[in-house]
Amino acid sequence: MNARFRSLLLVLWLACGGTAFAQGFAGLGTDAEGFAMPQPGHVFSFPQDHGAHPDFRIEWWYVTANLSGPDGTPYGLQWTLFRSALKPGEAEGWESPQVWFGHAAVTSATVHKAAERFGRGGTGQAGVTAEPFEAWIDDWHMEGDLLGTARLSATGADFAYDVTMRAAGPLVFHGQDGYSVKSAAGQASHYYSQPFFEVEGTLTLPEGEIPVRGTAWLDREWSSQPLAETQSGWDWFSLSFADGDKLMGFRLRDAAGGDFTSATWIEADGTTTPYGDGALVATPLEESQVAGRAVPTRWRVILEDKGLDVTVAALNSQAWMGLTVPYWEGPVIVSGSHEGRGYLEMTGYEAP
Repeated sequence: MNARFRSLLLVLWLACGGTAFAQGFAGLGTDAEGFAMPQPGHVFSFPQDHGAHPDFRIEWWYVTANLSGPDGTPYGLQWTLFRSALKPGEAEGWESPQVWFGHAAVTSATVHKAAERFGRGGTGQAGVTAEPFEAWIDDWHMEGDLLGTARLSATGADFAYDVTMRAAGPLVFHGQDGYSVKSAAGQASHYYSQPFFEVEGTLTLPEGEIPVRGTAWLDREWSSQPLAETQSGWDWFSLSFADGDKLMGFRLRDAAGGDFTSATWIEADGTTTPYGDGALVATPLEESQVAGRAVPTRWRVILEDKGLDVTVAALNSQAWMGLTVPYWEGPVIVSGSHEGRGYLEMTGYEAP
């Protein structure tokens, strides 16, 4: 059955533009005729907007967490549910045009373990309900209150986690009140986060169960054409500093030359300051050989307006998600003008 779901996903990428990188990373720059498009001025409505938006082509519920074991050993975990549509709308059973896939990972300084799942909408195998909130694929679940307490769980061949997340702050909205521009041509998404989760639970690795505590960050985003045709990938940072402030920032790389950047500065109380193209400067400092390709795993990140000038270094340079759609994702250590931890995601780094 997994082979069938994998085939469905590959059909989706072909429908979105042929090869994975032909028109934006993973086909995300292809024309989205017939799908709904993000619009400025969208008024978010909750809990409805925690749920699925099947008239848009792509959507995700994305959690990353920085955790520590009893002896101080740092860990990271990832839990992601993606929804991709072959066409707008929903239908029952195998008539559903919605394809779902999930990614889960656990990372330490020496180990990186990842797994994926595939599902088809309309069958009950995967989906999201807004009230009560639940996102699931097979036995992987995120459920509860995104402004209160939620539970997150996943299993892989040689790892598992089951943690409780408690919100200690508000939702935050990126860009112009949640309308996040991704290119000079105006591609955009609707984008909000819950970056204030406090986490407690258990990781299970081959050596046994490990009690962990830390923080987590949920990203919610949906669009139909979030990239320009020539944008080949992105470098995305979610950084949490010791003083309670936070930064979301990304650099979208353009094969035609130049980058497009965006950032949101998040105060400890949830107050946000958005920054458009050019304010954030993210410069690779060091590359690692990862899965046969050179990937930047140490960065300098500057946001001059906030006095931020930090080095962002991977906890584990080999945090490669060698899945159907491959990318790098892992926890990072922040040092310099601000100290802290966070997560880095990098897509579109091809092998020679």
